[in-house]
Amino acid sequence: MHRGSCLCGSVSFELLSQPKATSHCHCKMCQKQHGAAFATYASVPKSDLKYVSGQELLASYNSSGSIIRKFCSTCGSNIEWSGSKKYPDWVSIALAALDTPFQPKGIKDVHLASKACWLGNS
Repeated sequence: MHRGSCLCGSVSFELLSQPKATSHCHCKMCQKQHGAAFATYASVPKSDLKYVSGQELLASYNSSGSIIRKFCSTCGSNIEWSGSKKYPDWVSIALAALDTPFQPKGIKDVHLASKACWLGNS
């Protein structure tokens, strides 16, 4: 099991299964939401994401089509996104919100067409 929380600690959660499909997303929406060159996510079944505290503090934003992004309304920390038509029963968790160590077997870079020009060739 993995645990995570937002920056202010008001929202905390547990993942009841090992996250899968880890990716660095370079899309413009992730760049804007995270204020960074990319966001790193991994996915679990929605039923395996359990909020321990602060679920009422989560704010939601529909960023595109069916995609809903959730973040702490107090500190702004990004927590999750869901709504993929291809994987409707899964949720993607911002890995930087994890408080427990997670070592993915691999990380895939996605949406490289919008990769930040200043990122370099890392």
